[in-house]
Amino acid sequence: MKFRVLGIMTLFIVGCSTTKLPSKKISQAEIPPPTINLENNSLEIKLTNPVDCPIRFEIETNNPNLKTVLEQLGTFELKAQSDTIVNIINVSDFDQNMSFAYNWKFGSLSKKIEPIKLELPFLKGRKYKVIQGNNTNYTHNTDWSRFAVDFSLKINDTICSATNGFVVGVVDNYKFGGKGKEWKPYGNFITVYEPNSGIFTQYVHLTENGSLVNVGDKVKKGQAIGLSGMTGQTDVEHLHFNCLVPTNSENGLMSIAFEFVEGLKSTELKKGDIIEK
Repeated sequence: MKFRVLGIMTLFIVGCSTTKLPSKKISQAEIPPPTINLENNSLEIKLTNPVDCPIRFEIETNNPNLKTVLEQLGTFELKAQSDTIVNIINVSDFDQNMSFAYNWKFGSLSKKIEPIKLELPFLKGRKYKVIQGNNTNYTHNTDWSRFAVDFSLKINDTICSATNGFVVGVVDNYKFGGKGKEWKPYGNFITVYEPNSGIFTQYVHLTENGSLVNVGDKVKKGQAIGLSGMTGQTDVEHLHFNCLVPTNSENGLMSIAFEFVEGLKSTELKKGDIIEK
């Protein structure tokens, strides 16, 4: 017996016109929904992680008895590029109307985070102004974005990877942005995972079709990966750069302070500073 699975996607973006909002939200990675089967009073749940970073799955059901069991099992964590099967035996009291929902989040809570120095996320020889720094009131005031830094890249300026690693998330199909919070889910962005440190870096507000990489690509520090833009929650063209680590929260990731190889610390960068690479 197969059951329907309702997906609840966790989108990791920080978002930018009076233009109509997009009709649908786009996932940064194609994570297959769990395959759930019941045979002989045994429930089989197959989970697949196709990306190059750990993923945590949370599964819920409207069946009261099984709900308790799933809550006791907690989160299912899969390593990069892996799959697993969870078997729950002696299951009873199923009905045809039972349904499941799932949620996935990037990163492993068990991996120790190793601090690393990052490269500035733009081309060598270029300089840009900081237009918003850490812990500021507009959009950098939550655990998700507290230590982010906004650089004054213009539309179609080149964005470079701040770390070595793997591309685990890409959204670049949105065209517009706006100042209101309702635009937050509709920004184009790239997420890169650095496996040695366990750190994720994110590059937000790309222009439409502005990603130069795909999910699964291996990238090097300093490599051109995208083109800046003005999508999502913003009415100013710029690059929103954020450094994140896994946490037990709704978003699954938390912004952290970071340092560039030039010795620049995110906590010390202020609005109006001119930064040259």
